[in-house]
Amino acid sequence: MKNTHWTVSRSVLAACVMAAASITAMPGNAIAQPAAVARGLPDFTDLVEQVGPAVVNIRTTEKIAARVPTGGMDEEMLEFFKRFGLPTPQMPRQQRPQRPHDEDGQSSRGVGSGFIVSSDGYVMTNAHVIEGADQVLVTLTDKREFKAKVIGTDKRTDVAVLKIDATGLPAVKVGDSSRLRVGEWVMAIGSPFGLESSVTAGIVSAKQRDTGDYLPFIQTDVAINPGNSGGPLINMRGEVVGINSQIYSRSGGYMGIAFAIPIDEAMRVSEQLRASGKVTRGRIGVQIGPVAKDVAESIGLGKQQGALVTGVEAGSPAEKAGIEAGDVITKFNGKAIEKVSDLPRLVGSTKPGSKSTISVFRRGGNRDLTITIAEVEPDKVASTRKATDSDSKTKLASAQQLGLQVSDLSEAQKRELKHKTGVLVDAASDAAARAGLREGDIILAIANTEVSSAKELEAVLAKADKAKPINVLFRRGEWAQYALIRPNR
Repeated sequence: MKNTHWTVSRSVLAACVMAAASITAMPGNAIAQPAAVARGLPDFTDLVEQVGPAVVNIRTTEKIAARVPTGGMDEEMLEFFKRFGLPTPQMPRQQRPQRPHDEDGQSSRGVGSGFIVSSDGYVMTNAHVIEGADQVLVTLTDKREFKAKVIGTDKRTDVAVLKIDATGLPAVKVGDSSRLRVGEWVMAIGSPFGLESSVTAGIVSAKQRDTGDYLPFIQTDVAINPGNSGGPLINMRGEVVGINSQIYSRSGGYMGIAFAIPIDEAMRVSEQLRASGKVTRGRIGVQIGPVAKDVAESIGLGKQQGALVTGVEAGSPAEKAGIEAGDVITKFNGKAIEKVSDLPRLVGSTKPGSKSTISVFRRGGNRDLTITIAEVEPDKVASTRKATDSDSKTKLASAQQLGLQVSDLSEAQKRELKHKTGVLVDAASDAAARAGLREGDIILAIANTEVSSAKELEAVLAKADKAKPINVLFRRGEWAQYALIRPNR
């Protein structure tokens, strides 16, 4: 009986299963079943065989006389600590290990990675990998070692180009980093801690990360460590899409966040370095800052976008084009400036001497200006000028309500400041002080209206809605900025 009962139960169970299967398969069934897509994990073996031979190890040396105390750290770790500004643990001098050095007085300095971009021996890496080196040695996967010539470096993008005396070399295939998608699998090959030809993999975590003036970095979760710097980031088609350059770390080691230079940006730099040994960039001569959301709403811009001009260099292309402090640059050559970092990238990649169009938002309206791009020069240190006290101080009712005491600029002050308009702040308290204004500031415009005298400022304030924040464009030293005075706070 037990066996019969088991047989019947199995038959019933089988029938039920078949019935359930037929119901599921019936067209028009009310209960839709989600289609499961079975995908296996990616296999990187072919990619490693394809790209691996074009990845090189880079070792740098320096003269002993120029060495820096290591504090007991491994050479590979020093490169990491130097790159990311982390504190280096120190050891008593007698406990510090001596660096190995050869008969020529050369001392090992650090290691990094790179990759061959042409069969005649051009190699790309990070500028920080070879910075300060007296000698650069490139080792191929077949163990051949070459002394490399530095063709050029660009610190702003952290790109360097080397040349070794060899031909018929395996070269990488350059991809298109703009086609990268978040979530896409990528692979890195390099020499972490000197361990040559190490392969790690992960996905693209984000794009357009702002960690530098001229570079929107690719963020990945590929394991990157000291020694990986300068190595390639490779997509599943075997194309190089980036140069591994930085990591985020609080511990001194990999923490799941790595950054790579987009290969299209790196190749543009590489072409200039190979042609002339340096990179030429455009400039327009403005100091810029972000546009805060409340400022955008207050001045009538609406959307939080663009680059706020906080200062214009005297004699610069921007001044000649008519750009003023307080303008919001919204487009460059027709391309929208969504955030402040977009502008230096677009201007920097423009050929000096060429004419461009800049769209600015100024006091409630848009206007297009034509500008001639200049070449980037060494950074200048702006001098700080302080306006002198005026003998005649004007106390005006509306200004006083905001905590402002202002006066007209003297002719001498206008000549010194190179400003034809503006009102001097003699004192700031209450709402004005909370907004950040202080004695010596020059108010250039208030409530989207340019002012040339204390009376003009008072007239504008008298008409302003005191229940809403009042935007103020003011100058402090060489630079201008916006502030919002909130009367009812």
